[in-house]
Amino acid sequence: MKSSVRIPIGSGVDIVTARMEGREMAAGVGFNASDLTVIATAISELARNIVEYAGDGEIVLSVVQDRSKRGIRVVARDDGPGIADIELALQDGYSTGGGLGLGLPGTRRLMDDFYIDSKSGQSTTVTATKWIR
Repeated sequence: MKSSVRIPIGSGVDIVTARMEGREMAAGVGFNASDLTVIATAISELARNIVEYAGDGEIVLSVVQDRSKRGIRVVARDDGPGIADIELALQDGYSTGGGLGLGLPGTRRLMDDFYIDSKSGQSTTVTATKWIR
């Protein structure tokens, strides 16, 4: 099993690829079936945001270890328009793209650790980690 994989994101096909790679990596780490679905969903949401708002970017999946904890980290990067107001973007129902506004807040709820680094007019990096219970 690879400890890290980079998936370029530019289309719906890439979203599916990232989701499958993440599911496979998480299974190899030892996540249960329901957590595999949660992780795949989070990856889908982050990759979909890249396609919708930035056009292209990447998802980097990594196996992580912190003392006795093991997990998977998902890093979504793009060079898109950035997020002007991160707090607003993390509110359920807020969307600049006409969607349901569940992508970022939903991903934050699904994962254990969640961090956004973004500046309006520049790139965005979202880092989300899920730990095995």
